[in-house]
Amino acid sequence: MVKVLAMKATFPDHWSTADIPSQAGKLAIVTGTGGLGYETALALANAGAEVIIAGRSEEKGHEAVARIRAGNAAARVRFGLLDLADLSSVAAFAELQLGEARPIDLLVNNAGVMTPPDRRETKDGFELQFGTNYLGHFALTARLLPLLLRGQETRVVQVSSGAHRLQADIHFDDLQWQRSYKPWPAYAQSKLATLMFALELQRRSDANGWGLMSNAAHPGYATTDLIANGPGQKGLAWLFNRYVMQPVASHSPASGALPTLLAATSPLAEKAGYYGPRNAFELKGPPAPAIVGKKAQDITVAKKLWDVSNELCGVAWS
Repeated sequence: MVKVLAMKATFPDHWSTADIPSQAGKLAIVTGTGGLGYETALALANAGAEVIIAGRSEEKGHEAVARIRAGNAAARVRFGLLDLADLSSVAAFAELQLGEARPIDLLVNNAGVMTPPDRRETKDGFELQFGTNYLGHFALTARLLPLLLRGQETRVVQVSSGAHRLQADIHFDDLQWQRSYKPWPAYAQSKLATLMFALELQRRSDANGWGLMSNAAHPGYATTDLIANGPGQKGLAWLFNRYVMQPVASHSPASGALPTLLAATSPLAEKAGYYGPRNAFELKGPPAPAIVGKKAQDITVAKKLWDVSNELCGVAWS
């Protein structure tokens, strides 16, 4: 924590989309069609990048593309069908990109689900949050690696959460929560895994000479549909979030996307960096270095998680 505070002291007090360097000539893929994904894609397109918005809903994806083009007729943005809860869909999306053979300069693994009240599974039998938030992106990154290796100053950004430090652990004895499902710990595990993936990917990139910048970000308490729909069924947790926490501790999806955009574009961002809101327990405010929980720094667990994930996803990093 002391190191993070020292890093924050050297960071600008304010960082906005106006500080994004030109992204002209770059190809970016952003997963997620609404909320943070939309705001990230919008900012990248406005900065000159060609952007593929990847998601499972064609309707929402095309709507996002239309909204971006309505505000910027010159925007180069399109939709790509991708269901992260279905590894065959991940493979199909990647095959399309490999067929086009366009180098990818930026991959933002953003899409996710949060705390469904009942245990649900992906098409491949994984617990929905672990499968979507983490394994789907793990598989996607592996399958796109040949194109990422050809990008210019390629960056891969994982969108984690402050939840990775709260009731979070990697439960190797029950990764899929088949014995006793608990919505919040399951979500926290998925976001811990996501951050560990970012850090381990950087270590492997350095060891293998891949030349990637792998880092991560979290949005704090951004008022997206993920938060609004997360606790489910307007129970006590939903009411507390909606009427107590949200008015005082939240910020907009556009503000929540800023740490991701900093990680994805700024010269301030570093390899294996982690960024989130500066203020109020990292719940809101301008982007700055964020606290990496102790468990996320466990290299032994990270290596084991990588190997287990390879087996679950059936991918190879080559």
